[in-house]
Amino acid sequence: MIRVLLAEDQTLVRRGISMLLSLTPDIRVVQEAADGEQALKLGLSETFDVALLDIRMPGLTGPEVVEQWLRAGVQLPSILLTTFDEDQLFMDAIRVGAQGFLLKDVSVERLSEAIRLVTQGETLFQPAITERVLRIVRQLGTQFETAQLPEELTPRERDVLRLIAAGYSNREIGLALKMSEGAVKNHASSVFGKLGARDRTRAVLRGIELGVL
Repeated sequence: MIRVLLAEDQTLVRRGISMLLSLTPDIRVVQEAADGEQALKLGLSETFDVALLDIRMPGLTGPEVVEQWLRAGVQLPSILLTTFDEDQLFMDAIRVGAQGFLLKDVSVERLSEAIRLVTQGETLFQPAITERVLRIVRQLGTQFETAQLPEELTPRERDVLRLIAAGYSNREIGLALKMSEGAVKNHASSVFGKLGARDRTRAVLRGIELGVL
């Protein structure tokens, strides 16, 4: 069973998400938090498989909670729930290393799929997020660790990066490109190395910054 910590300050939204996830066979919300401070304390004191965090909460924002967990040595995969109306918070979430971003009105099927992917080590993007990131990068710029002179990506590596940006898992990319999942992972690792990025999120941002995407 996948154990979920859910942090959302709107009671109806929080209980609605919890109820929907209770309909899945393998995912359960085992603790709820009504603000960032409570979420922080729960993440430090209990063990969860994944955290669902509202990007803006009283006390601490979702990104601030993730950042403080990491400083305390807590490696808890986190998905930020957002309405995409807070550009700076969105960039903060990327900088602290959140693994996923979802709209609050996401379907239960998509939400449960996202939770499963993130617990397996994947990074989740919704397909629509790339345009959002592109606009934010143009407005704010990026401040990530990147290679000064990235090597040219091969055509296949560009295909893999585009599908990563569109939110597909390694398995889905493999099916789309008629490759094994292991081959996709190898191509993704090569992309990360060439772009000087340590994960999917930063690879996508670096690709946008360089005009690769």
